[in-house]
Amino acid sequence: MESIGNIWLWASFGAIVLVMLAIDLFVVGGGKQHRVSFREAATWSVIWVSVSFLFAAGLWWYLDGSFGRELANEKSLQFITGYLIEKSLAVDNVFIWLMLFAFFGIPLELQKRVLVLGVLGAIVMRTAMIFAGAWLIAQFHWILYVFGAFLLVTGIKMWWFADEKPDLANNPLLKWLRGHMKITDELHGEKFFVWRDGVRYATPLFLALVLVEISDLIFAVDSIPAIFAITGDPFIVLTSNVFAILGLRAMYFLLADMADRFSLLKYGLAAVLVFIGVKMILIDIYKIPIGFSLAVVATFIGISIWLSLRKEKRERSDG
Repeated sequence: MESIGNIWLWASFGAIVLVMLAIDLFVVGGGKQHRVSFREAATWSVIWVSVSFLFAAGLWWYLDGSFGRELANEKSLQFITGYLIEKSLAVDNVFIWLMLFAFFGIPLELQKRVLVLGVLGAIVMRTAMIFAGAWLIAQFHWILYVFGAFLLVTGIKMWWFADEKPDLANNPLLKWLRGHMKITDELHGEKFFVWRDGVRYATPLFLALVLVEISDLIFAVDSIPAIFAITGDPFIVLTSNVFAILGLRAMYFLLADMADRFSLLKYGLAAVLVFIGVKMILIDIYKIPIGFSLAVVATFIGISIWLSLRKEKRERSDG
């Protein structure tokens, strides 16, 4: 599959990611027990979004000088659209994390460690899935229709079950882990395992980590095909995914106390998946312009946020 990615672009992308991860892990206390404040989360959210758009600007500048304005505009717009889709769909993942941490009783100061490892695991998993997906599409073009139908059905199901809450107590994976591992009833700081009388016990923090990783794997199955509907270029797909994931932890702490204010957002996300599914199904009949796709995604998300805030304000005034 054709890609704009060359050794210099891949090296630049890798260097940016490594530097930002190092800053996050070692400078701002990512490796220590740490309660993330709203101000810190907001600051890092702005930083991550800024870095992502600076990368898009740098990509445009490089392509414009090397291959011309048309390709530069096309690829930069693909990156921004993919980034927005991934960022939007990740909000649903944030809501799941909130429920997971509440279920296991994980305090805010311990959540950061779980999310650091969760983000690193997500990058590895998604990298493998993106290159596998790119290979499948290159070998079997018809799989685009399968992806499109899957996104269409997923979007309809998300709309239909938008108000449903996951039943974590009866989660099959959680039941299996409890049946095959010795697990403590209480937390032990940031430890995932402790020893008692020569026997190793997992802590609830480890269970939370496992379910965080599984939840991201499940959401990646939705979001990665959605970006392949925008572009088949593995470089654009991977970079837009990774930049969105890197800012996901900051976004989680930013939204941690405001999740109830976005009660209608799932409907907007469902509409995005349906639109992307239709776009993918029609790919050989009519190629929907990238700019139009970006406008549709932004409109769906924007309207759902606006309606959520209006609903929350109305309920607050009525109460």
